[in-house]
Amino acid sequence: MSRRNKPQKREILPDPKYHSATVAKFINNLMERGKKGVAESILYGALDILDEKTKGKGLETFQKALDNVAPVLEVKSKRIGGATYQVPVEVRHNRRYALAMRWIIKFSDARSGDSMATKLAAELLAASQGEGSSVKKREDTHKMAEANRAFAHFR
Repeated sequence: MSRRNKPQKREILPDPKYHSATVAKFINNLMERGKKGVAESILYGALDILDEKTKGKGLETFQKALDNVAPVLEVKSKRIGGATYQVPVEVRHNRRYALAMRWIIKFSDARSGDSMATKLAAELLAASQGEGSSVKKREDTHKMAEANRAFAHFR
C-alpha cells in the first residue's frame, strides 16, 4: 500500500435506462462474476415490479429504501491499553450508501421467493415503508452505537 498518495476514486457512469449513478452503483454491487447484464436485468425487473405496485414511482421507492436503510452511526473496534472498546463513529456519506446497498442485496437474497428480481422488489418495498430485515439491521447498528455511547470520547 502506497504511503505517498491515495488512489483516485473512479467515476461511475450513470446507467443507460434511468441515467442515475446510484442505480449504476447498485448494479455493480449486485453483479457477481462480472455478469453485468444479469445484474441489470435483475434490478430493472425489480424496478418494473415496483412501478406496478407503486403506480409508476419505482425509482422514488428505490431511493427512499436506500435512505431508510443507510446508517448514520456505527461502531468501530479500538484497542486501548489492552482492552478493546466498541467506539461509536459517524458514517461517511459514501459508506452509508455502500452499506445500505450491501444490506438490501444480502437480505433480499436471503428471502424466499421465485426470482431475485421479485425478492429484491419485495425487500426494496419493505425498506421504503420502514420495515424489513435491512431496516432492522440499521436499527441494530444504531442500538449498538447508542449502547456504547460512553466510549465516544475515545474517537
